[in-house]
Amino acid sequence: MNRLTTLFQKKQTAVLNMYCTAGYPHLNSTVDVIDALQKAGADIVELGIPYSDPIADGPVIQQSNIRALKNGMSIPCLFDQLKNVREKIDIPIILMGYMNPVLQYGFEKFCQDAAKVGVDGVILPDLPMYEFKTQFQRLFQKYNLKFIFLVTPETPEERIRKIDQLSSGFVYAVSSSSTTGSSNDNVDQSDYFKKLQSLNLDNPVLVGFGIKDKTSFDAACKYTNGAIVGSAYIKALEFTDNISITTKEFINTVIG
Repeated sequence: MNRLTTLFQKKQTAVLNMYCTAGYPHLNSTVDVIDALQKAGADIVELGIPYSDPIADGPVIQQSNIRALKNGMSIPCLFDQLKNVREKIDIPIILMGYMNPVLQYGFEKFCQDAAKVGVDGVILPDLPMYEFKTQFQRLFQKYNLKFIFLVTPETPEERIRKIDQLSSGFVYAVSSSSTTGSSNDNVDQSDYFKKLQSLNLDNPVLVGFGIKDKTSFDAACKYTNGAIVGSAYIKALEFTDNISITTKEFINTVIG
């Protein structure tokens, strides 16, 4: 069974999904970051595949993409780093990327190699629903990979329900129509979260964009299954000389 399915069967609330760009802060940091996140209490690790034009991401993650690319990170390098990761990592691993590098690598080869190293799910924000359904859904099913779509506060209910039908891991609820790392300190999104809760979607819902501490994490989790933390963790890692300690201290500020 897919690890995401198993996770959500066991845990329906306060699920913590931690994002980090692969190959950041250093080329060989990827597995160390995953290991540190698991030990610190993360439920899911979301690895960003660095790309030169990450349209859904704000300045912090954009800069981490640039740094990771300069470090030499690529899809082949990432799969090589992950080839033995399941010897010590039990929590689900998701890859978040963009269509251009995946298509260059070969879409089916990407799915096949991701499954081979133990990846559980994929997020591709620029893959439209129609193309997913008609061209690519069968490949994710073939290799037992979950696919996660995004919704925003402006997404109509009809489209949310279609996304719910096509999603197979969870629904990624963007907390605002902006980029990752945007501050929502003065924006009350409780009505949006309540709306998602009232729809009784088939998939779990995790909130992302602007989640950075215990206050924002708890607010997101009040009406959904959990939240995704990215930019704030990237900032914490930028100058660290001890990934394990920095990660533990950071997660303590999110989940206490």
